[in-house]
Amino acid sequence: MSYVKKLEDEISTWANISVHPHRFGGREFRLGSAEVGHVHTGGIVDVPFPRSIRDALLAEGLAEEHRWVPNSGWITFHVRSEADLKQALWLMRLSYLRYVLKTVTDPRNLLEHESEDLHLSPQFESLLEPFVPKTANHVSTEPLPASVESNR
Repeated sequence: MSYVKKLEDEISTWANISVHPHRFGGREFRLGSAEVGHVHTGGIVDVPFPRSIRDALLAEGLAEEHRWVPNSGWITFHVRSEADLKQALWLMRLSYLRYVLKTVTDPRNLLEHESEDLHLSPQFESLLEPFVPKTANHVSTEPLPASVESNR
C-alpha cells in the first residue's frame, strides 16, 4: 500500500471527516465545510493554518512554504517515506484539532489529551489556545478515534 493511500485511509477514519475530490487532483478532507487539508496523488500534502501556526511550523523545519501561495497560511509537505507519513499525519491532525476544538463538549480536556498524544511543544499548545472556546456550548459528544502518534 502506498504512503498516500495509508495517509488517506487514516485521515478518513477521523470523526466527522468527509472526503472529496480536490479541484487540482487528489483528495480533500473536510470537517464540516472547513478544509483540514488535501493530498495530491504524487504525495504532496497541503494544509491550511493560521499564519501564527504556519510560521512556527516553518521556523521548526516541520513543513515548507506552499509552492503557489507562499505568503499565506498554507504549508506543503512531501510524503516519501514512513517517517514522512507520520509527519504528514501529525500536520493533518494539528489542522483537524484546531477545527474540532470548536465542536466538542470539553475542548480543554481534548486539547490536553491531543497535546500529549501528538507530543506538542508548549509553543504549539499555546498557538492552539485561541481555538478553545471560552464557554462550553457544544453539541458533539462523539469521542475522537485514537490520536496520531508522532515523534514530535
